[in-house]
Amino acid sequence: MTNQWVIETLADMVPHGSRVLDLGCGDGALLSHLQQQRGCTGYGVEIDDANVAACVKRGVNVIQLNLDQGLRMFDDQSFDVVLQIDTLQHLRNAQTMLLETLRVGRMGIITFPNFAHWFNRWSVLTGRMPVTRKLPYQWYDTPNIRVGTFADFEALVDELKLTKQQAFGLQDQNTVRWWPNLRATTAVFQLTAGTHPFP
Repeated sequence: MTNQWVIETLADMVPHGSRVLDLGCGDGALLSHLQQQRGCTGYGVEIDDANVAACVKRGVNVIQLNLDQGLRMFDDQSFDVVLQIDTLQHLRNAQTMLLETLRVGRMGIITFPNFAHWFNRWSVLTGRMPVTRKLPYQWYDTPNIRVGTFADFEALVDELKLTKQQAFGLQDQNTVRWWPNLRATTAVFQLTAGTHPFP
């Protein structure tokens, strides 16, 4: 999972007492924090055996499921918040899963590596795929099946007529609201399907 500052930053976006679904929950650290610090309940969804075991050890309810199979097992609006934290870049059906996120949840919080960060642009200009803390793999062994940018995702949100409650970047334990497409390694979006702010 990600560092404690990121966990706390994302947790602050989740209303107290929310029913939460964490898609690709990893070792359950964020969901555990939400349960202990914000009185949330819910489930994690994870495919990796070791991560499932780590969730169980933390006391996090976890369902072992391949997200490429969809979320048909969950009813419409059955969660207050659905999290996709660094999950989108691993999915074959990213657009479908984004819509599913806002079908089963009243609000979605999505994060992913922002490929348009200035260092990544510089690396590509010099002829090499970037290798960074956020993108630590070589081109030939990366688990990421797609790369996207803050601006790309913003355009998709508009195309799907979703409502952007917040959008910003994360960089070196700072939130980046000015030029996040250039200045942030991580993109963060808080979305709803309706036109009204989440209460």
